[in-house]
Amino acid sequence: MTTTDLKHKLDIKKIQLDFPILSREVRNNRKLIYLDSAATSQKPQVVIEAQNNFYETINSGVHRGAYYLAELATDAHEKAREIISGFINIKPDQLIFTKNATESLNLLSYSFLNATMKAKNGIAMDKRLILNPGDEILVTELEHHANLVPWQELCLKTGAVLRWIPITDQGILDYSKMGSLISNKTKVISVSHMSNVLGSITDIETVSKAAKSVGAFFFIDACQSVPHMPVDFNNLGADAIAWSGHKMLGPLGIGLLGATEELLSIMPPFISGGSMIETVSMEKSTFSKAPRKFEAGTPPAAEAVGLGAAVEYLQNIGMGNVHSHERHLTKLLLDGLKQIDGVTIYGPTDDRDRGSTVSFALDGLHPHDVGQVLDDMGIAVRVGNHCARPIMDKLKVQSTTRASTYIYNDDSDIKALIDGIEEVFRFFGRK
Repeated sequence: MTTTDLKHKLDIKKIQLDFPILSREVRNNRKLIYLDSAATSQKPQVVIEAQNNFYETINSGVHRGAYYLAELATDAHEKAREIISGFINIKPDQLIFTKNATESLNLLSYSFLNATMKAKNGIAMDKRLILNPGDEILVTELEHHANLVPWQELCLKTGAVLRWIPITDQGILDYSKMGSLISNKTKVISVSHMSNVLGSITDIETVSKAAKSVGAFFFIDACQSVPHMPVDFNNLGADAIAWSGHKMLGPLGIGLLGATEELLSIMPPFISGGSMIETVSMEKSTFSKAPRKFEAGTPPAAEAVGLGAAVEYLQNIGMGNVHSHERHLTKLLLDGLKQIDGVTIYGPTDDRDRGSTVSFALDGLHPHDVGQVLDDMGIAVRVGNHCARPIMDKLKVQSTTRASTYIYNDDSDIKALIDGIEEVFRFFGRK
């Protein structure tokens, strides 16, 4: 798709008008140039209104009340589930609402722990969920802490062993090492679809085939992919996929877990309590089927409705168009950074097989200083380790500056960042 086609399909100036925060002056009488969508996206007015409308017109107990208002709230909640599940091509009953992607991934890890503990107490559980000392869990060096720490904790509690696929100097997975890391001891493989630091995209097909070859469960952290490109769960070859609503124009406070019907049927629940039970006595309880089995307590109903509106907004634009537009911006950014002496780009240096998240460093300058000067110009970028400390260790740096784009960014935002980086160098004394 050419740049001309993109401008015809996506009227970015018109899209920007849908986001109230982008019209506000945020620093030094400057409009916001927001380049931190990998952390959280901005919200269009339709999402804000959808969530507000829930509270203003139908706020009540979802799945609990028998009165009219409660029925409307329940219908809105389940309609949102239907919209969101359709976005990644799964059935509504395969979609679990959580509070964020971190909770979604913990739901998976704790289900293995619960199954293992129950089995030790003589309760029949599917043997595939039971972890014994010496069993192995495989992740990668690309992982956000949310897809690393839960598996570390699971290994500590069960005696399983954590292993990881390393990354190359170009910031992509070294698939040549997979053969020596996967064996009949491998019970779980959990990988990021796209790095939140380097923008690297994982070859999901290759990893899926490897997982299936040894009968391991295969999970995907899709926080950086679902908001930015077409994702069809049924084409991934995965048992489960986790992502968050707030990175795809939706509200804060809602995460998603999509999984196969088979996995959901054998997994024990992560959190127990009200709304997820089938029968209860003082001696024991039995649980409802998915998705209710995994949604104990009061659900994030207003957030679900807001996220449903965000999904419809993205569908109206078209995820193919979103992805093409971001590739265009990524190429502009990478090309611009390459023209500046003293800039180091981390990760893939072209727009192929990578997302729109770009991390970089300015020679001799701490990322926090870079971020502060850019902020004075109204340019919001992320600085720090991005909740991915192992990647920083691999790069031999403490932190990086990170820019990430979305549908409300245009060529002028990239130019402002490139000009801003030149100004940062001048501010700190480079002629």
